[in-house]
Amino acid sequence: MTVERIFAELGHFKRFQACLYFAAVFQAIACGIHYLASVFLVETPNFVCSVPNITDVLYGNLTGSSLEDILPVFKWGRGPLVVRTAEGEQWELSRCRCALRINPRHFTYDFDGNKTLRACDGNFAYDHTEVQQSIVTDWNLVCEREWLAKLCQPTFMLGVLVGALVFGDIADRLGRVRILMFTSLCQFGLGVSVAFSGNYYFFVVLRFLLAMVSSGYLVVVFVYVTEFTGIKVRTWTSMHVHAAFAVGVMIVALTGYLVRVWWIYQIILSMCTSPFLFFCWKFPETPFYLMAKGRYKDTQILLDAMARFNGLKYRLKVEDLLEPKDNGRVLLEEGEEQLLQSEKKLSILDLFGSWRMAGRTCTVWAIWFIGSLGYYVFSLGSVNLGGNQYINLFLAGAVEIPSYLVGCFAMDRIGRKKTCAPALLLAGVACMLIIVVPADNESLAIALSMTGKFAIAIAFGLIYLYTCELYPTIIRSLAVGSGSMMCRVGSVVAPFCVYLADVWVYLPQLIVGILAFIIGVLTFLLPETLGRPLTTTLEEAEALGRKPSEMNSDLGNKDAEDGLKMNQHEAKV
Repeated sequence: MTVERIFAELGHFKRFQACLYFAAVFQAIACGIHYLASVFLVETPNFVCSVPNITDVLYGNLTGSSLEDILPVFKWGRGPLVVRTAEGEQWELSRCRCALRINPRHFTYDFDGNKTLRACDGNFAYDHTEVQQSIVTDWNLVCEREWLAKLCQPTFMLGVLVGALVFGDIADRLGRVRILMFTSLCQFGLGVSVAFSGNYYFFVVLRFLLAMVSSGYLVVVFVYVTEFTGIKVRTWTSMHVHAAFAVGVMIVALTGYLVRVWWIYQIILSMCTSPFLFFCWKFPETPFYLMAKGRYKDTQILLDAMARFNGLKYRLKVEDLLEPKDNGRVLLEEGEEQLLQSEKKLSILDLFGSWRMAGRTCTVWAIWFIGSLGYYVFSLGSVNLGGNQYINLFLAGAVEIPSYLVGCFAMDRIGRKKTCAPALLLAGVACMLIIVVPADNESLAIALSMTGKFAIAIAFGLIYLYTCELYPTIIRSLAVGSGSMMCRVGSVVAPFCVYLADVWVYLPQLIVGILAFIIGVLTFLLPETLGRPLTTTLEEAEALGRKPSEMNSDLGNKDAEDGLKMNQHEAKV
């Protein structure tokens, strides 16, 4: 008997598990919120250098009495704004510099005389029609300080990387519930604190800590819901944690549209999942963790509560879940090889133990990387596609929900490989088609980008389960952990990729498309795992996808080697 018997006896997804699942996933919405909140926190509105006491403004054929009158139609790179001050000075204002006209005769837009160039010295005027207040406008993160604004999202993603490493390990030591409670409380506290940070550097530090706890919650909640749901629904429950993340993305878009002051926007986003704090302290520890730690009395209390809440009279005893210490000499002999492998100290090099496993590992890592890179490039870059940026981001979140439904259905019907590979190929083709879209056809470009996001979300959603099935028990955690590291690397690289939109608006999507297409082709080389039992040894894992003739040949070679060793041993005796 094993702990899995709990679900066979008490239900794979009955009332008790459903209540816990939806409550835990509700807080995962906050992770999606904080991951994408920077899209509007660091939004840069139209701006120019400013000088005091402006009385008249010229821009081509347009005239006005203040910069606020002209800034909504000002286009960077199409000439400066010409202004006249109360002192009679005439200035040509650009984004990062200004020029004082020397002895102008008339107040006209064109001027052929001498000019004196000067730096802006922190004096900027911003267009507040779309963005009333962001950290860019508050702290003048433009021109030579623009890199500080662009550093916000990469430092957040670095915090995601650190948080996944720290809290994943602590959750195995202290328990899942304690980490869920701690990270949930910190998400709320740090989220609100960001709104009152006061200066850029404090803002970045608080966002880094917020990223750590958000990542920690997201990592641990996957484990929590997996250990509370039976195998029959585990694929669906784990995949749809991503759906809650997508809801968070849509909330960011809606809040960004309604609230244009960054600190109010941040407070509202941080309050969205605050009701979770009122009942998270009632969460029970998972039966897997309790049994692993030998807390059998607590396990029995949990089993009784599950049975009572699910309306079952049958009471499962914790003794029924204990595995026998000794199953006899035959079992020992049959498991001798597995025991030796499990006692061997394993390292990441064991993922590359043979050419076959090395190729598999490189492909799996590539899928993790492109899944994360593509996901965040499509999400963060959606606001650069033209049209309404709020609708674009909302759509980027909305297309994920059907993608997970399609992914769950397809991976259980046609297989993991036949779902993952076509999804990556579709993402690649959709993104590369953007290059031939006419510049004035924004709707088609947005549609292709959303198709790419839909497809990449399918691959990103199933790679966790696929990785678990591709590797044996003795290195399964190592494989998933190393894949998750590649995922975090992709998330750190993604913001820098998005900034390439300054070179060409569709360049980030094109890069993701090319990589996705190549990796999609490589995915066809992976073995199919649908309907196959989980492997326990490296030999079993390596045999996945092999033809019976190849397996028999390898088995014959192994038997020949064993026979040769036995003969040599007998000769020595």
